[in-house]
Amino acid sequence: MWFDILKYIFKILTLQPDVVLLNPSLRSGAIKRDSSYLWLSKRLLKRKTIVFFHGWDKDLEKVIDKNPVKFVNKFNKADAFLVLSSQFQNKLTEWGVTKPVKLTTTKIDDELINDFNLQRKQYGKTLLFMARVERDKGIFITLKAFKKIKKVHTDAKLVIAGSGSALTEAVKLAEQQGISDIYFKGYVRGVDLVNTYQNADLYILPSYGEGMPTTVLEAMAFGLPVITRPVGGLIDFFENKKMGYLVDSFEPADFGEDVIDLFDNHKRLSDIGRFNHNYAKEHFLPSKVALRMEKLFSEVLKTSNA
Repeated sequence: MWFDILKYIFKILTLQPDVVLLNPSLRSGAIKRDSSYLWLSKRLLKRKTIVFFHGWDKDLEKVIDKNPVKFVNKFNKADAFLVLSSQFQNKLTEWGVTKPVKLTTTKIDDELINDFNLQRKQYGKTLLFMARVERDKGIFITLKAFKKIKKVHTDAKLVIAGSGSALTEAVKLAEQQGISDIYFKGYVRGVDLVNTYQNADLYILPSYGEGMPTTVLEAMAFGLPVITRPVGGLIDFFENKKMGYLVDSFEPADFGEDVIDLFDNHKRLSDIGRFNHNYAKEHFLPSKVALRMEKLFSEVLKTSNA
């Protein structure tokens, strides 16, 4: 870390930036590291600094809830904060942060959809789970929901793209359930990533907690309706029944019912998919996100003190 600190100081002294942007997650290691970088940029190097919290650990949040003074003393030095959810925004204020806390979003890579043509898409019954294969991402909820789905739609398929600590257990559960048409693709990227999205018809992510899940935004860009939970930044823009479904439970049967509902209604499935594609292009492409970020940075630079 000492080498990183020296490199950090050297870059700031050399580049002389108008603003420093720190990108931690609300996780123990990141908090300790980036509070040091914040102190350096503000107190030693006298630079305006914005802290952008990407991830958000609910367990650490509970720890800070008990005594937020230490956190606030370290981070209220920042000129402003960026967060991905109004819940996180409210929590920082509740803890005693007095600097501006702005809402923003993550982005998708516009190169992913360069060759995607929504007009050619024929909606079928392929359900996609693309995330780390972990319990808290909802992999086991997905597998159990698919068992219910197959009883109604015997031609349905489930594609699981990703790797993680629960992969072996997930494969075992799929085998135990004795259900066909479950495909584990492992981690995908590049052309395989694009093809996986293009060949899917509906996206599912029964996650226990998120900041702003990029895979949801990517799925929308590829014209997929989304079934997920009201977590993180999703609750600030996701329109239930217009973009898919927000399921406020952990019951596999609830997710299964919503998948069945969309598979039962091909026109509704495609209408939602087309709406999501257009919404993602308008709100999540880098050019759109960059303009909003520039505006936020400009506001901060005009109102904050170094």
